Amino acid sequence: MDKLLGTALLKFLPVLPLFALLFVLSNNGVEASHKIYLRYQSLSVDKVKQIHRTGYHFQPPKNWINDPNGPLYYKGLYHLFYQYNPKGAVWGNIVWAHSVSKDLINWESLEPAIYPSKWFDNYGCWSGSATILPNGEPVIFYTGIVDGNNRQIQNYAVPANSSDPYLREWVKPDDNPIVYPDPSVNASAFRDPTTAWRVGGHWRILIGSKKRDRGIAYLYRSLDFKKWFKAKHPLHSVQGTGMWECPDFFPVSLSGEEGLDTSVGGSNVRHVLKVSLDLTRYEYYTIGTYDEKKDRYYPDEALVDGWAGLRYDYGNFYASKTFFDPSKNRRILWGWANESDSVQQDMNKGWAGIQLIPRRVWLDPSGKQLLQWPVAELEKLRSHNVQLRNQKLYQGYHVEVKGITAAQADVDVTFSFPSLDKAEPFDPKWAKLDALDVCAQKGSKAQGGLGPFGLLTLASEKLEEFTPVFFRVFKAADKHKVLLCSDARSSSLGEGLYKPPFAGFVDVDLTDKKLTLRSLIDHSVVESFGAGGRTVITSRVYPIIAVFEKAHLFVFNNGSETVTVESLDAWSMKMPVMNVPVKS
Repeated sequence: MDKLLGTALLKFLPVLPLFALLFVLSNNGVEASHKIYLRYQSLSVDKVKQIHRTGYHFQPPKNWINDPNGPLYYKGLYHLFYQYNPKGAVWGNIVWAHSVSKDLINWESLEPAIYPSKWFDNYGCWSGSATILPNGEPVIFYTGIVDGNNRQIQNYAVPANSSDPYLREWVKPDDNPIVYPDPSVNASAFRDPTTAWRVGGHWRILIGSKKRDRGIAYLYRSLDFKKWFKAKHPLHSVQGTGMWECPDFFPVSLSGEEGLDTSVGGSNVRHVLKVSLDLTRYEYYTIGTYDEKKDRYYPDEALVDGWAGLRYDYGNFYASKTFFDPSKNRRILWGWANESDSVQQDMNKGWAGIQLIPRRVWLDPSGKQLLQWPVAELEKLRSHNVQLRNQKLYQGYHVEVKGITAAQADVDVTFSFPSLDKAEPFDPKWAKLDALDVCAQKGSKAQGGLGPFGLLTLASEKLEEFTPVFFRVFKAADKHKVLLCSDARSSSLGEGLYKPPFAGFVDVDLTDKKLTLRSLIDHSVVESFGAGGRTVITSRVYPIIAVFEKAHLFVFNNGSETVTVESLDAWSMKMPVMNVPVKS
């Protein structure tokens, strides 16, 4: 466990029950099964605090949210369901909240689509996915909790009126459940069914699970989408990874950036398997080959298949879900960012959790990883623009980007440098460390050779607070290594906060001696996309000085090599329509 996390959590002791504290400490600061804080689950505030609420990210007017569920496109509308507590700002009383949008940016809310009401989900309606059938109608699969022992089964729901593009009402047929855990399955670790795909007339779904410390994606097949049978073997499993939550399995094209329907296969396709790790609260994914005859998935041998594997996001990002958008032939990724403050602070402010900006995902031309980029519709929120061109940054320089709302902005910058000669040597001992640990040693204030250089986001005027997002280039034995950091340690003078130095290495060609960075800054969240979306990091931060109009934005360089801001465009971001009720 990160020492910073332990220190922050110990400060919560006066306000947290001891059992809750111990549970959080054992799970990296984020609740796993969420069966905690019972006394707080139905405590709501009269007035929601606006400080740190986001301006253009997805969130309801108040209360707790977590996993994005069942995203889909239907009859001209995007639908997002998500886990929501309608009664308080901690996990509990969970329903499937429901919102719709025409552009993925402006959202209207509907009544909850799914909530506990039947014997097969009376103790909880947990995460799941949506599938569009060949006749064009959607079906939701979700996990139902059936008793106080947390026994988990899989159910389905269908629209009451499929001609309604808003899909206002959902029905849970009486022939539920569709999947029971057999005696060989851990019934309290059997959840989060995937979007279904079809091969040779049979539908398939995955369900996340574990057996002791082995993570498992169980495979089930069906001819009619109602009667499901467990395959003899899982699609995939990995020893030592623990519970696999929110699995996602989908094809990506070997050529071009267009997305594919989940059932597409063939020689021009690779497959991606993503799992959310309950033990670490990180996600990882692999790219590999799906053998349709054997119903087996084989990750590429060059990739790490475990805790140290590739991640969509090396920061605060969990329980993600993709879907295929047929209107624009793209695959879109949703992810949840939890709070990094205390439970007591969440209850005081009256809300917790956001969904991050939806991202388009596709296969990098190298085939080694995925690329991600915010959906283009986000750019409709851009308003006033300021620019920097060919701004030299000598060692120790920080230059303010003035004229925008620095607390609510979109920044896109290209840095260039004349040489790689001053890159610091990469310590061979770091090869065994997480990038986060390297960033902890080599932060933005530690002078270097080529870097650190980047942005100081959500900064106070005198830099008592700032969240740096920066690159640092190292020279390893056979190549250069690029580190991208989003370091929250200096983000706030407030107490009781988890402030980690999130980081990831960037697999990028430095032949042109340039690095690009795009950061979406929104009051308490900074989403950063390095090198065209090769490495992405999300930080949640809570400044107490650098808020609203007192927030500033700087470019900086703390390396001995002079860096040039070749181009920088920054925009103030307007507020979208965010979860106002749909007019009847």
